[in-house]
Amino acid sequence: MSESVTGAALRSGEHVARSELEAAGGERGSASVDERARVARRVLIIVENLPCPFDRRVWQEARTLTAAGYLVSIICPKAPGYEKSFEDLEGIHIHRHVLPKEADGVLGYALEYSVALVMEFWLSLKVLFGRGFDVLHACNPPDTIFLIGGFYKLLGKKFVFDHHDINPELYEAKFGKRGWGRKLLVALERMSFRTADMVISTNDSYRGIAIDRGGKDPRAVFVVRSGPDLTRIKRVPPNPALKKGRRYLVGYVGVMGKQEGIDLLLQAVQLIVHHLGRRDIQFGLVGGGTELPAMRDLARNLGVDEYVTFTGRAPDAELLEMLNTADICVNPDRANDMNDRSTMNKIMEYMALGKPVVQFDLTEGRVSAGDASWYARPNDVADLAQKMVALLADESQRTHMGAIGRERVERELSWQHEAPRLLAAYENLLGERT
Repeated sequence: MSESVTGAALRSGEHVARSELEAAGGERGSASVDERARVARRVLIIVENLPCPFDRRVWQEARTLTAAGYLVSIICPKAPGYEKSFEDLEGIHIHRHVLPKEADGVLGYALEYSVALVMEFWLSLKVLFGRGFDVLHACNPPDTIFLIGGFYKLLGKKFVFDHHDINPELYEAKFGKRGWGRKLLVALERMSFRTADMVISTNDSYRGIAIDRGGKDPRAVFVVRSGPDLTRIKRVPPNPALKKGRRYLVGYVGVMGKQEGIDLLLQAVQLIVHHLGRRDIQFGLVGGGTELPAMRDLARNLGVDEYVTFTGRAPDAELLEMLNTADICVNPDRANDMNDRSTMNKIMEYMALGKPVVQFDLTEGRVSAGDASWYARPNDVADLAQKMVALLADESQRTHMGAIGRERVERELSWQHEAPRLLAAYENLLGERT
């Protein structure tokens, strides 16, 4: 897999990043790290859409930076299971704030993002006059945190834009229109890019957007993929009870939102159960989101609710149990500009557990999965259903594809391969590369 991370500049720094990570004790911090270096390299990460450490990418970034000698603080929202206003986990200070009820609709998002921005700025002042920070690392969505970053640049701080979602395309996927809303999001995205001293992109498609639409100097845009952490994504014994007495289990993990294509998956389940007559397959869907109640209703209306298990948002143990029990895993993300250019963490988590994948044929989906996946025609529910049934029927093919996926993650896609890229990017930002 080819990933542009400013080419030779990154490659020349990877040996430095790896040695730093190893010297710091792998993923965890070490008491041997020079305290003066820690004070001189302080990072404040702001993330709005998920709490930490639940947000796996942000938590992996924070742990990697801490292990390499950075002093890391995080500002994030509260959520069920993450209600504490402050926690010190592994030396990482986590400051959490309240948010309005999870947004749904343009006005809901506007309220949520406005409240979040105020709370983030207030907590950033607390960090500034407490532990302090030299780099503000903002993770989108939304693309409004540049307002805080721009303020702190006046005080000599560096601003990093960690580009997780392409919001103009996300707006189209959620609301099915362009208009003034998309124009506003393009403007906010452009301001985020212009304010940033460095951009971290999750794949080459996003890097191209930063350069072409955002006007960033390619030398300031680094690719750091969201690889699974193999110390967390582990194989555990399957739980046959999750199959509800059926022969097979199809697994899914992810957000239940409008753009995730859960409605398409449920339509495929209806075809499998009522048209193909296959009543030996259970579907286990792990994840929460604004569309979860609607998807439960849809399953009932389609007459397949007894074949579909909705767990809601679940802890790692429950997620891993479901995926390890699954015979295959599915990614029903509908074909649109957002999903075509985005890397989906769930695909690589499936692969890390040795599970073959069925998904619609999207650009970054193929980049991630390669031969570990079968690809249905975009948004073709019947083709998705047929490919799931065919793959379940071929045990040797499932085993072969699962082995390809696991080997691919171990060789090049896990977070252990991405951590040096993150550290090399930071070395470039702070002028510390030798």
